[in-house]
Amino acid sequence: MARVTLVGDMTTRNRTRARELAAESLAQGDPTGWFETLYQEAERGETAVPWADLRPNPNLLSFWEQDPLPTEGRTALTVGCGLGDDAEQLAAWGFETTAFDVAPSAVRAAKARFPASKVNYQVADVLSAPEEWRGKFDFVFEAYTLQALPVPVRALAMARVAAFVKPGGVLLLIARGREEDEPEGDLPWPLTRTEIESLDQFHLRVLSIEDFVDDEDEPVRRFCALYQKPRAN
Repeated sequence: MARVTLVGDMTTRNRTRARELAAESLAQGDPTGWFETLYQEAERGETAVPWADLRPNPNLLSFWEQDPLPTEGRTALTVGCGLGDDAEQLAAWGFETTAFDVAPSAVRAAKARFPASKVNYQVADVLSAPEEWRGKFDFVFEAYTLQALPVPVRALAMARVAAFVKPGGVLLLIARGREEDEPEGDLPWPLTRTEIESLDQFHLRVLSIEDFVDDEDEPVRRFCALYQKPRAN
C-alpha cells in the first residue's frame, strides 16, 4: 500500500512545502505539475499532503444528509480525487463513479487503499481532460481543486469542470471563499462570490450558494455551490 504522510497536528496544516512546489511549478509555466511531486515526496515520507484527511469531505456528507440525490443508473465524477475517499463515498451511495487526479502517485495510492473498489480511477489533468467525459456525468463533485489553481488558469478549469455535467445533471462545488477586495493570499487561493456565480456562463444554472465558516479543523470561509445544467429543449 502506498504510504502518504499527513500533518501531525490536523488543526494547523503545514502547507509550506506545497506552496514551495507550486511556486516552482508556476514559474516554469506548469500550473498542475507540482501535485505529482508533492505526492511522490509524501510516498517517501519526506513531506505531508495537507488536504489528505483519509475520510470523505464532511461538507459532501452534510450536503447529502440534507438533500440526497437519486443514484440508481446515474454516473458521478470526482475532480481531483486525491486518495479516493470522496469517490469511494459516491460509489457507496450507488453512483457509477469515475475519479481522476493529475498526480499518478495519488491515483496509485487510491487504488492501493481500495483494492476492491468499483471506482474507475484515471490519471488526467482538469485543464485537458478526455473529450469523452464532456456531458457524461449526472453528478460532478469538485472540492478544493479550483482553489489550488492560480487565477490565470482558473477560468479554463471552471469551463472544463462545467463541461463534465450531463444535461439535467448537477455540479457540487466546494471552495475557500474571500471578499472581492481581499488579497488572493498564498496557496490555496480562495474564490470570490463573483467567480462562484460566473459558472453560469458555462451553461450552468445556480441552484444555491452557501457562504459559511467551516470550523472543523480551523475557521475557514467556504462556498458550497450547487449548479444544474438545463436539459436541451
